Amino acid sequence: MSFPYRLIATDLDGTLLRDDDTVSQRTRDALASATAAGAAHIIVTGRAVPWTRHILDDLGYDGLAVCGQGAQVYHAGEHRLLTSVTLDRQLAGLALSKIEAEVGPLALAASRDGLDGEVLVGPGYRVQEGPLPVVSFEDPAELWSAPLNKVYIQHPGLDDDALARAARATVGNLVDVVMAGAGVVEILPLGLSKATGLSLAARRLGLRAADTIAFGDMPNDIPMFGWAAHGVAMANAHEELKAVAHEITASNEHDGIAITLEHLLG
Repeated sequence: MSFPYRLIATDLDGTLLRDDDTVSQRTRDALASATAAGAAHIIVTGRAVPWTRHILDDLGYDGLAVCGQGAQVYHAGEHRLLTSVTLDRQLAGLALSKIEAEVGPLALAASRDGLDGEVLVGPGYRVQEGPLPVVSFEDPAELWSAPLNKVYIQHPGLDDDALARAARATVGNLVDVVMAGAGVVEILPLGLSKATGLSLAARRLGLRAADTIAFGDMPNDIPMFGWAAHGVAMANAHEELKAVAHEITASNEHDGIAITLEHLLG
């Protein structure tokens, strides 16, 4: 059985995961067939390692994963962080003050660096319900007390796209701003993206962009599609990602990844 790509890169939420945070048996089987045919599979997610590890363990996934929007390369089999990029906290504070001067007060959360880095959530920040642990804070100084991978921002009046656009226009020369999902607008180190993390992970496996097919659903997947030879957007994907995709498959609820892989496997 032959497979035309040596590397399969998949986003997690809205892509590999169904809406109930599970991976279908059909998708598991298709990935197993592709890896049996010689392809490597790398999960590339905006989630930091502490919010990703339980999913990787459930999948029996023991390869490399790119977490934290490209900030972390994690060896799932060894439970080891291979690389980690942190956000300059002084720069992030400056960026936040400039955004707030433009659009008004923001609700904040942040992801701390490290294998066990906590997600801090400030007053008014809306967290999606689920099993993932968060730590509440009241004093803004707590946000900056330890190294961070990223800061999350929400606005009481602006939707995600409008907030991301306003933030990017205001501080795009200081930090990167991405929209990664519903209610998830993130401030990252300038130049950091899923593409930078994926290229590091691929290099460790001796693989290149030309070897890669990538699957995703949100604007934060655009750099990964730009890097990979072939980008496949899910049917449920954001219009900005669909606009740059080479192909659109079925939704995450309807085994979009499996359908594409099965077709390529013949």
